Amino acid sequence: MAVTKYGRRIFTEIKRPDRELVEKFRGIPSSNINDMMNRMFNMYGDLRCYLKDCTMVGTALTVHCSEGDNALLHYAMDMAQPGDVIVLDGSGCMSRSLCGEIMFNYAKTKGIAGFVLDGCIRDADAVDSIGLPVYAKGITPQGPWKIGLGEINVPIACCGQVVFPGDIIVGDPDGVVVIRPEMAEEVLEAVAGKFASEKKTLENYAKGIMPNREKHAAEYKKTVTDNGCLFVEGTWK
Repeated sequence: MAVTKYGRRIFTEIKRPDRELVEKFRGIPSSNINDMMNRMFNMYGDLRCYLKDCTMVGTALTVHCSEGDNALLHYAMDMAQPGDVIVLDGSGCMSRSLCGEIMFNYAKTKGIAGFVLDGCIRDADAVDSIGLPVYAKGITPQGPWKIGLGEINVPIACCGQVVFPGDIIVGDPDGVVVIRPEMAEEVLEAVAGKFASEKKTLENYAKGIMPNREKHAAEYKKTVTDNGCLFVEGTWK
């Protein structure tokens, strides 16, 4: 029986955005970025970064592998350019790890900006000493298969988000957000005001300058009242 080419393709080129544009997102909280994209572009919260105080900014090199198979992930590291983030759809497989200490070190020598894996890793205790941002859904000592089925540099699904090759990936201790290159300038413009406002608010707290509590209470009383909440005098019984 003939087998199609689909599920067995490796696209060799990525249309990467300008590096200067990508770097403009460095230092901006993922939460601010996602808020300014109507809270629609963050990956699932069960994705964890195993590097303390991690900051990750780069362009997506995508991998879609069969469950528990890391052969294409190995090859993707050789294809990657400095500043790429390898984003992998591993179908959320929790029974086998897709990479560990040796692969983390190899990726670091290539200038890879990080890993985002919809799957597991092992040797998690080595991540901090290597200094590579590694996001994954879990840890298991069980090793991977090396079959080689899958695709590289195609649109994938990773932890609740569609990721295209060349998308801008931003990660920090809160999680990972995905930014389409064509959206980047608009997002940067929108997020600048929010970032500055939140920074000013936190500086005021640090100085002992308290917010207007009456204004805060009135604003949120109106919000909940407009949405149908009823205020009932006294206790519930």
